[in-house]
Amino acid sequence: MTGKLAIIPAESAAAKDELIKFQWQVYKGDPYWVPPLMSERRTLLNPERHPFHEHAKVRYFTARRDGRIVGTIAGIINHRHNEYWNDHTGFFGLFEVLPGEEEAAHALLRTAEAFCRDEGMDAIRGPMNFSQNEECGLLVDGWNGPPVILMSYNPRYYVDMIESAGYSKAQDLLAYLTDLRQIQPDGTGINPKLLRVADHVRRRGDITIRTLDMGHFQRDAALFKEIYNKAWSKNWGFVPLTEGELENEIMELKPIVDPEITFFVYKGDQPVAAGLPLPDLNQALHRAYPRPDVPEWWTMAKLFYYWKVRKVITTVRAFAGGVIEDYRGQGLHALMIVEGLKRCVKRYQQLEVSWVLESNIPMRQTAAHMGAKLYRTYRIYQKPL
Repeated sequence: MTGKLAIIPAESAAAKDELIKFQWQVYKGDPYWVPPLMSERRTLLNPERHPFHEHAKVRYFTARRDGRIVGTIAGIINHRHNEYWNDHTGFFGLFEVLPGEEEAAHALLRTAEAFCRDEGMDAIRGPMNFSQNEECGLLVDGWNGPPVILMSYNPRYYVDMIESAGYSKAQDLLAYLTDLRQIQPDGTGINPKLLRVADHVRRRGDITIRTLDMGHFQRDAALFKEIYNKAWSKNWGFVPLTEGELENEIMELKPIVDPEITFFVYKGDQPVAAGLPLPDLNQALHRAYPRPDVPEWWTMAKLFYYWKVRKVITTVRAFAGGVIEDYRGQGLHALMIVEGLKRCVKRYQQLEVSWVLESNIPMRQTAAHMGAKLYRTYRIYQKPL
């Protein structure tokens, strides 16, 4: 590309808004991109409103060619990650670049690297918006439709831009898809081995299952956080949710959660597992198509229409959950799968299991036992500084 390139910090509210709005330039005409709500992105970038910033330092940058914005990036220091893992790793996110702007892509990545290096980091990892508790990973295989809720999406050419800047794979995140229409609410169509194990666990006794109680949502959200943090504690890159992050998740997810498919498993009076599938709100948001120049109330009205009136949501994502480590190896994973499938099949047509760490062999085997097929791959890259 011709013209002078400059990397400019985006520090003011107006500059951050320009950074957010740039996405609509990158994805113009892309049939699969699901635009974010401006209010959601403004909250994410606002240190006074998003709890991630309580334990992190984030700097934003735009690449400009002859004054025109051609790319964006964020440099991220997640102190909580480094404390949890005794690590010195920085991150990059909000990476967006126009096609043909490899020079800008490399300059932006070097800027994020320099920021992390100056903060004492010895490696950089990404993309993350802003952590593995939010959108993360670069889509490297599976441009076969819009992303499901809280999964990332990007043009194909980002892969070459990042890899040609010296980044290599740190971990792949896998997404599996299963057709729920092949399963009946009584369990017909589910892998017989899973059914036998789940039935054995139930008959062995002392196991109860209950659905999410919307009347005590705060209590159940705190219970889910406790199970989630224990179940995921040793997963690669995991960082436990803080109280502030939990509150933020509650505000964001409460309107979306389907209580009929969200459940807790107890052994005696001890909560030992939980499942939180999320209806794919992106199916409605894609149709509502938020735009920066359209009032958000109008977008929300369209979103409600497609979601509640047209009922276009036919996919559900196995978003979060798990079995507490001390109770693994007792058949509870099989029980969770069977219970989840039986509940979801009554209301949805497809289930995405995502994301699954490439290194998590038991969960990959579980997805296979569910009849799910690998259909998308996301990659987290890393580079030594």
